[in-house]
Amino acid sequence: MTISRKEFLRTSALALTLPYLSQVDVFAKPIKKIGLQLYTLRNEFGKDVEGTLKKVADIGYQEVETFGYAGGKFFGKTPAEFKTLLTSLNLTSPSGHYMPNNLKKDWNVAVEHAAGIGQKYMMCAFLFPQDRKTIDDYKKLCDTLNTAGEVCQKAGIQFGYHNHDFEFETLDGQVPYQVMLSGTDPKLVKMELDLYWAIRAGQDPVELFRKNPGRFPLVHLKDIAKTEKREFAEVGTGSVDFQRILDAHKTAGIQHYFVEQDAVVKGSPLEAIAISYQNVQKLRV
Repeated sequence: MTISRKEFLRTSALALTLPYLSQVDVFAKPIKKIGLQLYTLRNEFGKDVEGTLKKVADIGYQEVETFGYAGGKFFGKTPAEFKTLLTSLNLTSPSGHYMPNNLKKDWNVAVEHAAGIGQKYMMCAFLFPQDRKTIDDYKKLCDTLNTAGEVCQKAGIQFGYHNHDFEFETLDGQVPYQVMLSGTDPKLVKMELDLYWAIRAGQDPVELFRKNPGRFPLVHLKDIAKTEKREFAEVGTGSVDFQRILDAHKTAGIQHYFVEQDAVVKGSPLEAIAISYQNVQKLRV
């Protein structure tokens, strides 16, 4: 049997393409719902909660992650009031950040309030320096996190921990983040990987996912500027290869993606999150 030159070239091209296609998810789609960690707009929220949230929704964000829960309120509003505001803007809050003091006092109440606004995840946002002086501090912390996770589990909420860079710095001959991963129950304590801080600390997110599959239901999409100082940058304008990381989303177990930018070098935070939103829309999962 003979084939034409045209058919030969087409068949050869397909053969060369197949190895590449086998490594690519041809069914990948844009992120269904793009979220925002509201800490990015902390100054704006201090002036106008309703107006700022409306601008977030107008940009296109559909999910928000809260911060600053205190006194039983979210940004000065009761859970019912805040839930009503979210609903009026077609926003949901699947996750929230909570501080160590929240875990130690009235945690049951905080969990009840989180459930009241529809949150399915509650993240320990930060550790104060006095709480992380030694590796034994981290080992004790694991018990606290497991206990907090048990309370959340009873309410149908998943508890977890959000990292910075200090958890990856060797302390007393050990890496705190690894101590936390091994010292907490994977069912009770998941991880929200902040990509900026992890990469700044020399970590490969994909490798973390591979070694701890299913442990990372949430991620912070945060870019690193292509400068000597490596400042925070709008997603898609810096050095982070987000698509490579998100290609491993199934291994990681990622369910929600939150844009965050701790500080803005040029322009306003609202302008920054608009740029990030546009660029996140180009990513595929």
